[in-house]
Amino acid sequence: MLRVVVVEDDVGVAEAVIDGLRAHGFGAVDHLSHGLDLLTSYTSYDAVILDLGLPDLNGYLVLRQLRKVSDVPVVVLTAEDDEYSAVSCLRAGADDYIIKPPRVGELAARLESIVRRCRTTESGPEVVLAGDVKVDLAARSVEVAGAPIALTQKEFAVARVLAEHAGVAVGRDKIMTEVWGEKTPSTSRSLDVHMGALRAKLNRPGLIITIHGFGYRWSR
Repeated sequence: MLRVVVVEDDVGVAEAVIDGLRAHGFGAVDHLSHGLDLLTSYTSYDAVILDLGLPDLNGYLVLRQLRKVSDVPVVVLTAEDDEYSAVSCLRAGADDYIIKPPRVGELAARLESIVRRCRTTESGPEVVLAGDVKVDLAARSVEVAGAPIALTQKEFAVARVLAEHAGVAVGRDKIMTEVWGEKTPSTSRSLDVHMGALRAKLNRPGLIITIHGFGYRWSR
């Protein structure tokens, strides 16, 4: 059963969304009023409906923090009906952006589509091999010539994004968005630092190819 949480401080709005989702076949729908509650319980859910105007943390901050630790699908549900807000949320890692009041049937359909797409992606190869380098995406481990390599959380996250798209060029913007949840001068510098450390630890020149002006490619 799909587990959904509505993070919304307006009880009336939350109840209307929850009742509507349940009427469309979503049996397990919870309600949280604070962003911190989501950040401590996100592993319990398969999808999140997130309001931006929360009483403790700004929804943008909640989204950015969540994207540092989880790929759980997030639909932003907000009264902020402007392009800047939508673009900011999508670039921060939201999977969709819906204006209040929602058409619950459409919201349910979008949730189903997003979760289905995410699960299809997750069902891809769990182990990526490139020469004597083995990346186990499920176990979050990397081996070189049979020896385990100790990577930090961010170093592995960078390796994961590249290995999942082995043989395909991956833009710097995509890596920053998936690993840090945002694209800023600071995260760009962090990417450079972590990429240098990752390459040094793997010690396999030619494994990660730099595509100047765009990004990187993990060789097959």
